[in-house]
Amino acid sequence: MSITPVPRVAVIVVAAGSGTRLGAGGPKALVGLDQHSILRHCLHGVFAAPEAQVIVVAPAGRDGDALTEALEAAGDRRDLVHVVTGADTRQGSVAAGLRAVWPDVEIVLVHDAARALTPPDVFERVIQAIDDGAAGAIPVRPVVDTLKRIDGTDIVAAVDRAELAAAQTPQGFRRDVLDAAYRAATAEFTDDAALVASAGHRVVTVAGSEEGFKITTPADLDRARGLLAPIAAVPTALDAAPRAPRVGVGTDVHAFGGDGALWLAGLEWPGEQALSGHSDGDAVAHAIVDALLAAAGLGDIGTHFGTDRPEYSGAHADAFLARTRALLGEAGWEVGNVSVQVQANRPRLSARRTEAEGALSAALGGAPVSVSATTTDGLGFTGSGEGVSAFAVALVVPA
Repeated sequence: MSITPVPRVAVIVVAAGSGTRLGAGGPKALVGLDQHSILRHCLHGVFAAPEAQVIVVAPAGRDGDALTEALEAAGDRRDLVHVVTGADTRQGSVAAGLRAVWPDVEIVLVHDAARALTPPDVFERVIQAIDDGAAGAIPVRPVVDTLKRIDGTDIVAAVDRAELAAAQTPQGFRRDVLDAAYRAATAEFTDDAALVASAGHRVVTVAGSEEGFKITTPADLDRARGLLAPIAAVPTALDAAPRAPRVGVGTDVHAFGGDGALWLAGLEWPGEQALSGHSDGDAVAHAIVDALLAAAGLGDIGTHFGTDRPEYSGAHADAFLARTRALLGEAGWEVGNVSVQVQANRPRLSARRTEAEGALSAALGGAPVSVSATTTDGLGFTGSGEGVSAFAVALVVPA
Protein backbone atom coordinates (compact mmCIF):
# COMPACT_ATOMS: atom_id res chain seq x y z
CA MET A 1 0.00 0.00 0.00
CA SER A 2 1.42 3.38 -1.03
CA ILE A 3 1.70 6.17 1.50
CA THR A 4 0.69 9.68 0.45
CA PRO A 5 3.66 11.98 1.01
CA VAL A 6 3.22 14.90 3.38
CA PRO A 7 2.88 18.12 1.36
CA ARG A 8 5.79 20.57 1.57
CA VAL A 9 3.34 23.49 1.41
CA ALA A 10 0.61 24.62 3.81
CA VAL A 11 -2.09 27.19 3.06
CA ILE A 12 -3.63 29.04 6.01
CA VAL A 13 -7.03 30.35 4.90
CA VAL A 14 -8.03 33.23 7.17
CA ALA A 15 -11.84 33.15 7.40
CA ALA A 16 -12.48 34.54 10.89
CA GLY A 17 -13.50 38.09 9.91
CA SER A 18 -16.85 39.50 11.04
CA GLY A 19 -17.72 41.08 7.68
CA THR A 20 -19.14 44.26 9.23
CA ARG A 21 -18.64 46.33 6.08
CA LEU A 22 -20.38 43.68 3.99
CA GLY A 23 -23.49 44.11 6.13
CA ALA A 24 -24.62 40.48 5.76
CA GLY A 25 -25.39 39.93 9.45
CA GLY A 26 -22.84 37.14 9.89
CA PRO A 27 -19.24 36.09 9.26
CA LYS A 28 -18.13 37.23 5.82
CA ALA A 29 -16.61 33.91 4.75
CA LEU A 30 -19.94 32.10 5.25
CA VAL A 31 -22.01 34.57 3.22
CA GLY A 32 -23.61 33.10 0.11
CA LEU A 33 -21.89 33.62 -3.25
CA ASP A 34 -23.67 31.97 -6.16
CA GLN A 35 -24.74 28.51 -4.91
CA HIS A 36 -22.02 28.27 -2.26
CA SER A 37 -20.38 30.40 0.41
CA ILE A 38 -17.46 32.78 -0.10
CA LEU A 39 -15.31 30.28 1.82
CA ARG A 40 -16.29 27.35 -0.41
CA HIS A 41 -15.37 29.31 -3.56
CA CYS A 42 -12.05 30.31 -2.01
CA LEU A 43 -11.25 26.70 -1.11
CA HIS A 44 -12.04 25.49 -4.61
CA GLY A 45 -9.16 27.69 -5.79
CA VAL A 46 -6.90 26.50 -2.97
CA PHE A 47 -7.47 22.82 -3.80
CA ALA A 48 -6.92 23.49 -7.51
CA ALA A 49 -3.47 24.90 -6.68
CA PRO A 50 -0.41 22.70 -5.89
CA GLU A 51 -1.19 20.15 -3.18
CA ALA A 52 -0.94 21.56 0.32
CA GLN A 53 -2.08 21.09 3.87
CA VAL A 54 -5.10 23.39 4.17
CA ILE A 55 -5.82 25.06 7.50
CA VAL A 56 -9.05 27.06 7.75
CA VAL A 57 -9.14 29.64 10.54
CA ALA A 58 -12.85 29.85 11.38
CA PRO A 59 -14.94 32.41 13.26
CA ALA A 60 -15.51 31.52 16.90
CA GLY A 61 -18.49 29.20 17.22
CA ARG A 62 -18.59 28.40 13.49
CA ASP A 63 -15.91 25.72 13.34
CA GLY A 64 -18.45 23.10 12.30
CA ASP A 65 -19.71 25.19 9.38
CA ALA A 66 -16.16 25.88 8.23
CA LEU A 67 -15.29 22.19 8.44
CA THR A 68 -18.33 21.26 6.35
CA GLU A 69 -17.34 23.77 3.66
CA ALA A 70 -13.71 22.62 3.69
CA LEU A 71 -14.55 18.92 3.43
CA GLU A 72 -16.96 19.54 0.56
CA ALA A 73 -14.31 21.51 -1.32
CA ALA A 74 -11.56 18.99 -0.58
CA GLY A 75 -13.24 16.05 -2.29
CA ASP A 76 -10.95 13.02 -1.94
CA ARG A 77 -8.24 15.08 -0.19
CA ARG A 78 -10.05 15.43 3.12
CA ASP A 79 -6.99 14.22 5.02
CA LEU A 80 -5.30 17.54 4.17
CA VAL A 81 -7.97 19.64 5.95
CA HIS A 82 -7.72 21.18 9.41
CA VAL A 83 -9.98 23.79 11.05
CA VAL A 84 -8.91 26.00 13.96
CA THR A 85 -10.70 28.82 15.77
CA GLY A 86 -9.61 32.37 14.98
CA ALA A 87 -8.69 35.19 17.32
CA ASP A 88 -9.84 38.80 17.75
CA THR A 89 -7.20 40.07 15.30
CA ARG A 90 -6.01 38.87 11.92
CA GLN A 91 -2.49 38.42 13.26
CA GLY A 92 -3.80 36.32 16.14
CA SER A 93 -5.81 34.21 13.70
CA VAL A 94 -2.78 33.54 11.50
CA ALA A 95 -0.78 32.59 14.61
CA ALA A 96 -3.51 30.05 15.48
CA GLY A 97 -3.22 28.61 11.99
CA LEU A 98 0.56 28.41 12.21
CA ARG A 99 0.31 26.25 15.31
CA ALA A 100 -1.52 23.62 13.24
CA VAL A 101 1.03 23.43 10.41
CA TRP A 102 2.62 20.00 10.06
CA PRO A 103 6.31 19.73 11.07
CA ASP A 104 7.55 18.74 7.58
CA VAL A 105 6.00 21.75 5.81
CA GLU A 106 8.63 24.04 4.26
CA ILE A 107 6.51 26.83 2.73
CA VAL A 108 3.49 28.53 4.31
CA LEU A 109 1.00 30.58 2.31
CA VAL A 110 -1.45 32.88 4.10
CA HIS A 111 -4.60 33.56 2.10
CA ASP A 112 -7.68 35.68 2.83
CA ALA A 113 -10.93 33.78 2.31
CA ALA A 114 -12.45 37.06 1.11
CA ARG A 115 -10.24 36.83 -2.02
CA ALA A 116 -12.51 34.00 -3.09
CA LEU A 117 -11.84 34.04 -6.83
CA THR A 118 -8.02 34.04 -6.77
CA PRO A 119 -6.92 31.65 -9.56
CA PRO A 120 -4.54 28.74 -8.87
CA ASP A 121 -1.70 30.17 -10.97
CA VAL A 122 -1.22 32.95 -8.41
CA PHE A 123 -0.47 30.31 -5.77
CA GLU A 124 1.99 28.68 -8.18
CA ARG A 125 3.87 31.96 -8.77
CA VAL A 126 4.20 32.65 -5.05
CA ILE A 127 5.52 29.13 -4.35
CA GLN A 128 7.99 29.39 -7.26
CA ALA A 129 9.39 32.66 -5.88
CA ILE A 130 10.11 30.97 -2.54
CA ASP A 131 11.69 28.01 -4.32
CA ASP A 132 13.88 30.49 -6.21
CA GLY A 133 15.34 31.71 -2.92
CA ALA A 134 13.08 34.50 -1.63
CA ALA A 135 12.23 34.55 2.09
CA GLY A 136 8.78 35.85 1.23
CA ALA A 137 6.68 36.68 -1.82
CA ILE A 138 3.35 38.39 -2.35
CA PRO A 139 1.14 38.89 -5.43
CA VAL A 140 0.53 42.51 -6.41
CA ARG A 141 -1.43 44.51 -8.94
CA PRO A 142 -0.40 47.88 -10.39
CA VAL A 143 -2.17 50.96 -9.05
CA VAL A 144 -4.11 52.52 -11.92
CA ASP A 145 -5.84 55.47 -10.24
CA THR A 146 -4.19 58.85 -9.87
CA LEU A 147 -3.31 59.23 -6.20
CA LYS A 148 -3.16 62.39 -4.10
CA ARG A 149 -1.86 63.04 -0.60
CA ILE A 150 -4.44 65.13 1.24
CA ASP A 151 -4.90 67.05 4.47
CA GLY A 152 -8.60 67.14 5.26
CA THR A 153 -10.21 68.35 2.04
CA ASP A 154 -7.00 69.95 0.70
CA ILE A 155 -4.68 68.28 -1.79
CA VAL A 156 -1.12 68.39 -0.47
CA ALA A 157 0.79 66.60 -3.22
CA ALA A 158 0.59 64.04 -6.00
CA VAL A 159 1.83 60.52 -5.28
CA ASP A 160 3.97 58.72 -7.85
CA ARG A 161 2.00 55.55 -8.48
CA ALA A 162 5.01 53.98 -10.27
CA GLU A 163 6.39 53.29 -6.79
CA LEU A 164 3.16 51.71 -5.53
CA ALA A 165 1.40 48.37 -5.91
CA ALA A 166 -1.79 46.88 -4.47
CA ALA A 167 -0.98 43.81 -2.35
CA GLN A 168 -3.06 40.64 -2.60
CA THR A 169 -2.94 37.13 -1.15
CA PRO A 170 -1.77 34.38 -0.90
CA GLN A 171 1.36 35.75 0.72
CA GLY A 172 4.01 33.04 0.92
CA PHE A 173 7.04 32.58 3.17
CA ARG A 174 9.67 30.08 4.13
CA ARG A 175 8.15 28.34 7.12
CA ASP A 176 11.12 29.04 9.42
CA VAL A 177 11.06 32.75 8.51
CA LEU A 178 7.33 33.14 9.20
CA ASP A 179 7.50 31.18 12.47
CA ALA A 180 10.38 33.31 13.73
CA ALA A 181 8.70 36.56 12.69
CA TYR A 182 5.53 35.66 14.59
CA ARG A 183 7.47 34.66 17.69
CA ALA A 184 9.29 37.99 17.65
CA ALA A 185 6.27 40.20 16.83
CA THR A 186 5.57 42.93 19.38
CA ALA A 187 3.07 44.96 17.33
CA GLU A 188 0.10 44.40 15.01
CA PHE A 189 0.78 44.58 11.27
CA THR A 190 -1.67 44.99 8.41
CA ASP A 191 -0.40 41.89 6.63
CA ASP A 192 2.16 39.13 6.96
CA ALA A 193 4.56 40.68 4.45
CA ALA A 194 4.91 43.75 6.69
CA LEU A 195 5.52 41.55 9.73
CA VAL A 196 8.21 39.52 7.95
CA ALA A 197 9.82 42.67 6.51
CA SER A 198 9.96 44.18 10.01
CA ALA A 199 12.02 41.15 11.06
CA GLY A 200 14.63 42.09 8.45
CA HIS A 201 13.73 39.75 5.60
CA ARG A 202 13.40 40.70 1.92
CA VAL A 203 9.96 40.12 0.44
CA VAL A 204 9.58 40.04 -3.35
CA THR A 205 6.54 40.50 -5.55
CA VAL A 206 4.93 38.35 -8.21
CA ALA A 207 2.09 39.14 -10.58
CA GLY A 208 -1.33 39.08 -8.97
CA SER A 209 -4.71 38.77 -10.67
CA GLU A 210 -7.69 41.01 -11.31
CA GLU A 211 -9.82 38.17 -9.99
CA GLY A 212 -7.95 38.26 -6.68
CA PHE A 213 -9.84 41.30 -5.40
CA LYS A 214 -11.07 41.28 -1.82
CA ILE A 215 -14.80 41.01 -1.15
CA THR A 216 -15.35 43.75 1.44
CA THR A 217 -18.51 45.66 0.47
CA PRO A 218 -21.85 44.72 -1.09
CA ALA A 219 -20.56 46.12 -4.40
CA ASP A 220 -17.62 43.69 -4.24
CA LEU A 221 -20.04 40.82 -3.62
CA ASP A 222 -22.09 41.85 -6.66
CA ARG A 223 -18.90 41.98 -8.73
CA ALA A 224 -17.95 38.45 -7.66
CA ARG A 225 -21.42 37.15 -8.44
CA GLY A 226 -21.24 38.74 -11.87
CA LEU A 227 -17.93 37.00 -12.59
CA LEU A 228 -19.31 33.64 -11.50
CA ALA A 229 -22.56 33.90 -13.45
CA PRO A 230 -22.39 36.73 -16.00
CA ILE A 231 -25.80 37.82 -17.21
CA ALA A 232 -26.46 39.65 -20.44
CA ALA A 233 -27.54 43.25 -19.94
CA VAL A 234 -31.29 43.81 -20.24
CA PRO A 235 -33.33 46.99 -19.97
CA THR A 236 -34.51 47.58 -16.41
CA ALA A 237 -36.38 50.18 -14.45
CA LEU A 238 -34.34 52.71 -12.49
CA ASP A 239 -35.41 51.02 -9.28
CA ALA A 240 -34.71 47.30 -9.34
CA ALA A 241 -37.62 45.12 -8.26
CA PRO A 242 -37.22 43.75 -4.73
CA ARG A 243 -36.79 40.04 -4.20
CA ALA A 244 -40.14 38.31 -3.89
CA PRO A 245 -41.08 36.17 -0.88
CA ARG A 246 -40.43 32.47 -1.38
CA VAL A 247 -42.20 29.32 -0.17
CA GLY A 248 -40.68 25.96 0.74
CA VAL A 249 -42.02 22.60 1.90
CA GLY A 250 -40.43 20.04 4.17
CA THR A 251 -41.26 16.62 5.56
CA ASP A 252 -39.73 14.37 8.18
CA VAL A 253 -40.44 10.96 9.66
CA HIS A 254 -39.12 9.31 12.81
CA ALA A 255 -39.93 5.94 14.35
CA PHE A 256 -40.55 5.34 18.02
CA GLY A 257 -37.79 3.47 19.80
CA GLY A 258 -35.26 6.07 20.92
CA ASP A 259 -33.74 6.45 24.36
CA GLY A 260 -34.93 8.89 27.00
CA ALA A 261 -37.96 11.14 26.80
CA LEU A 262 -40.06 12.03 23.78
CA TRP A 263 -39.35 15.46 22.26
CA LEU A 264 -41.81 16.73 19.68
CA ALA A 265 -42.72 20.24 18.44
CA GLY A 266 -40.04 21.68 20.72
CA LEU A 267 -41.58 20.18 23.87
CA GLU A 268 -40.74 17.29 26.16
CA TRP A 269 -43.54 14.75 26.59
CA PRO A 270 -43.05 12.84 29.89
CA GLY A 271 -44.31 9.30 29.87
CA GLU A 272 -44.27 8.98 26.09
CA GLN A 273 -41.88 6.73 24.17
CA ALA A 274 -38.98 8.61 22.56
CA LEU A 275 -38.42 8.88 18.82
CA SER A 276 -35.17 7.53 17.35
CA GLY A 277 -32.72 9.74 15.48
CA HIS A 278 -29.28 11.36 15.42
CA SER A 279 -30.68 14.25 17.45
CA ASP A 280 -33.84 14.03 19.53
CA GLY A 281 -35.95 12.79 16.60
CA ASP A 282 -38.27 15.84 16.66
CA ALA A 283 -39.95 15.33 13.29
CA VAL A 284 -41.89 18.60 13.61
CA ALA A 285 -38.79 20.75 14.07
CA HIS A 286 -36.91 18.89 11.35
CA ALA A 287 -39.74 19.35 8.84
CA ILE A 288 -39.73 23.09 9.61
CA VAL A 289 -35.95 23.24 9.06
CA ASP A 290 -36.29 21.53 5.67
CA ALA A 291 -39.11 23.87 4.62
CA LEU A 292 -37.17 27.01 5.57
CA LEU A 293 -33.94 25.87 3.89
CA ALA A 294 -35.86 24.90 0.75
CA ALA A 295 -37.57 28.28 0.60
CA ALA A 296 -34.24 30.11 0.85
CA GLY A 297 -32.48 27.78 -1.60
CA LEU A 298 -29.97 26.63 1.01
CA GLY A 299 -30.16 22.87 0.59
CA ASP A 300 -31.76 20.61 3.15
CA ILE A 301 -31.37 19.45 6.74
CA GLY A 302 -28.75 16.88 5.78
CA THR A 303 -26.58 19.61 4.27
CA HIS A 304 -26.25 21.50 7.55
CA PHE A 305 -27.20 19.03 10.32
CA GLY A 306 -26.15 15.62 9.00
CA THR A 307 -25.05 12.65 11.05
CA ASP A 308 -21.43 13.72 10.43
CA ARG A 309 -22.07 16.72 12.70
CA PRO A 310 -21.54 15.41 16.26
CA GLU A 311 -22.47 18.75 17.80
CA TYR A 312 -26.12 18.07 16.89
CA SER A 313 -26.26 14.61 18.49
CA GLY A 314 -29.19 14.76 20.91
CA ALA A 315 -29.89 18.43 20.08
CA HIS A 316 -33.42 19.79 20.50
CA ALA A 317 -35.62 21.96 18.30
CA ASP A 318 -34.34 25.28 19.62
CA ALA A 319 -30.77 24.51 18.45
CA PHE A 320 -31.92 23.44 14.97
CA LEU A 321 -34.32 26.34 14.45
CA ALA A 322 -32.01 29.05 15.80
CA ARG A 323 -29.19 27.85 13.54
CA THR A 324 -31.54 27.69 10.54
CA ARG A 325 -32.70 31.24 11.23
CA ALA A 326 -29.06 32.36 11.29
CA LEU A 327 -28.37 30.65 7.96
CA LEU A 328 -31.33 32.46 6.44
CA GLY A 329 -30.12 35.79 7.82
CA GLU A 330 -26.66 35.29 6.29
CA ALA A 331 -28.32 34.70 2.92
CA GLY A 332 -30.51 37.81 3.23
CA TRP A 333 -33.80 36.18 4.28
CA GLU A 334 -35.95 36.13 7.37
CA VAL A 335 -38.84 33.88 8.41
CA GLY A 336 -42.30 35.06 7.41
CA ASN A 337 -44.42 32.30 8.91
CA VAL A 338 -44.55 28.51 9.19
CA SER A 339 -47.40 26.01 9.19
CA VAL A 340 -46.78 22.39 10.18
CA GLN A 341 -49.10 19.38 10.37
CA VAL A 342 -48.31 16.33 12.50
CA GLN A 343 -49.59 12.86 11.63
CA ALA A 344 -49.50 10.54 14.65
CA ASN A 345 -51.70 8.57 17.02
CA ARG A 346 -49.71 9.87 19.96
CA PRO A 347 -48.95 12.09 21.72
CA ARG A 348 -52.17 14.11 21.70
CA LEU A 349 -51.04 17.58 20.63
CA SER A 350 -54.34 19.39 21.09
CA ALA A 351 -53.83 20.05 24.82
CA ARG A 352 -50.37 21.57 24.24
CA ARG A 353 -50.80 23.12 20.79
CA THR A 354 -50.47 26.71 22.02
CA GLU A 355 -47.41 25.80 24.08
CA ALA A 356 -45.77 24.10 21.10
CA GLU A 357 -46.48 27.03 18.81
CA GLY A 358 -44.94 29.38 21.35
CA ALA A 359 -41.78 27.28 21.73
CA LEU A 360 -41.26 26.94 17.98
CA SER A 361 -41.99 30.61 17.35
CA ALA A 362 -39.51 31.68 20.05
CA ALA A 363 -36.78 29.57 18.46
CA LEU A 364 -37.46 31.34 15.15
CA GLY A 365 -37.12 34.82 16.61
CA GLY A 366 -40.85 35.39 17.08
CA ALA A 367 -42.03 34.41 13.60
CA PRO A 368 -45.56 32.96 13.76
CA VAL A 369 -45.82 29.17 13.72
CA SER A 370 -49.08 27.25 13.51
CA VAL A 371 -49.31 23.57 14.45
CA SER A 372 -52.09 21.15 13.56
CA ALA A 373 -52.39 17.43 14.13
CA THR A 374 -54.31 14.53 12.65
CA THR A 375 -54.44 10.75 12.74
CA THR A 376 -54.61 8.53 9.66
CA ASP A 377 -57.58 6.37 10.67
CA GLY A 378 -55.29 3.48 11.50
CA LEU A 379 -53.61 3.50 8.09
CA GLY A 380 -49.90 3.37 7.49
CA PHE A 381 -47.03 3.37 9.98
CA THR A 382 -48.42 6.38 11.84
CA GLY A 383 -51.81 4.72 12.10
CA SER A 384 -50.24 1.60 13.58
CA GLY A 385 -48.35 3.69 16.12
CA GLU A 386 -44.87 2.97 14.74
CA GLY A 387 -43.79 6.60 14.44
CA VAL A 388 -44.54 10.25 13.68
CA SER A 389 -44.69 12.12 10.38
CA ALA A 390 -44.69 15.90 9.89
CA PHE A 391 -45.25 18.14 6.87
CA ALA A 392 -44.32 21.84 6.94
CA VAL A 393 -44.81 24.85 4.69
CA ALA A 394 -42.66 27.95 5.25
CA LEU A 395 -42.60 31.48 3.88
CA VAL A 396 -39.36 33.48 3.83
CA VAL A 397 -39.14 37.18 2.95
CA PRO A 398 -36.18 39.44 2.09
CA ALA A 399 -34.44 40.68 5.24
